Amino acid sequence: MARRDYYEVLGVSRDASKDEIKSAYRKAAKKYHPDLNKDNPQAEEKFKELSEAYEVLMDDQKKQLYDQYGFSGVQQQWGGEGFDWSQFTHFNDIEDIFSDFFGGSASGFGGSIFDQLFRSGGRTGPARGVDLRYDLEITLKESVSGVKKTIRLPHRVACPKCNGTGAEGGRMTTCPECNGRGQISRTQRRGFSQFVTITTCPKCHGRGQWAERSCDACDGRGERQEVSTLTVDIPPGANEGLKLRLHGKGEPGERGTRPGDLYLVVHLAEDELFSREGNDIIVDVPITYSQAALGAEIEVPTLDGTAMLTIPPGTQSHTLFKLRGKGLPSVGGRDKGDEYVRAVIKVPSRVSTEERKLIERLGEMEGSWTAGGRSRFFGRPK
Repeated sequence: MARRDYYEVLGVSRDASKDEIKSAYRKAAKKYHPDLNKDNPQAEEKFKELSEAYEVLMDDQKKQLYDQYGFSGVQQQWGGEGFDWSQFTHFNDIEDIFSDFFGGSASGFGGSIFDQLFRSGGRTGPARGVDLRYDLEITLKESVSGVKKTIRLPHRVACPKCNGTGAEGGRMTTCPECNGRGQISRTQRRGFSQFVTITTCPKCHGRGQWAERSCDACDGRGERQEVSTLTVDIPPGANEGLKLRLHGKGEPGERGTRPGDLYLVVHLAEDELFSREGNDIIVDVPITYSQAALGAEIEVPTLDGTAMLTIPPGTQSHTLFKLRGKGLPSVGGRDKGDEYVRAVIKVPSRVSTEERKLIERLGEMEGSWTAGGRSRFFGRPK
């Protein structure tokens, strides 16, 4: 494939400043970065082309040779061997550029393209264990004071016989395939360019060590399936969705590396009496018409027992009364929400003959009913 002019590759003019070159590279490299374009087989080649152009045009000496002699001037600097990536001097610039794409160092993005194509050494090794999630339901009352819960957790654990190594007696030797590096590097030449591809060793899976004899207890897997019983402390104020992290209680890591963590997610069960809004709770308490009209002292339920509430005369149905500090505590128990009591006037579905007479007499006294049974609020029937 014919090589394209470096200025054409980056889409800049020959008198472009370094800031303009960097800006153009930043935009184009994001478009063709292989980690962001895994479904595009041409992205890797275009990215290499962009990076080569950027390296030359950002270096004053290389740029001068290229402007004067073209590609031959660049080749002469490395003795006609083509573009030598070992002399790539702008890794820091490029990693700074890609830190914006990936939210950190470019080399931290799942194995950077620079590690895969341009660098050697630095094996990543086997991965840590997988994190687990366990959903646990507790009651509102358990949330108030905190509670200990026992859970049964099915998960994989490191084989105790080989300490998770997968090797008989835990005896490991240096991997003959990668000589203990955990990675295999392959050099390729494409035109005037030379690239080094680094992959995880397929024999030792990146660990750099190899089991000559597999553990008979786990068949060399280094792990086995178990159901563990764990006692966990739920703190006071544990609300819906609270996540508790238990270090090292997840799946074991590959070949004896660090295990993952267990994330315990707390859910609050629906309560027969109370509903909740944040740390506040709400309860409906029925009262009679006479209590609403004349006032009364009534006993109301709370999360830790009962409390007395004063109903003032003339209370309307669904009026809310606040009991300060009777709600749910915050995590750690420093602050507490409030309890809201909603007074609901209870209308009897069936009344006795004596009650009916009293209610009719009350209606006459209120003057709110006509002989036709319609309220004066609506006026006289026409």
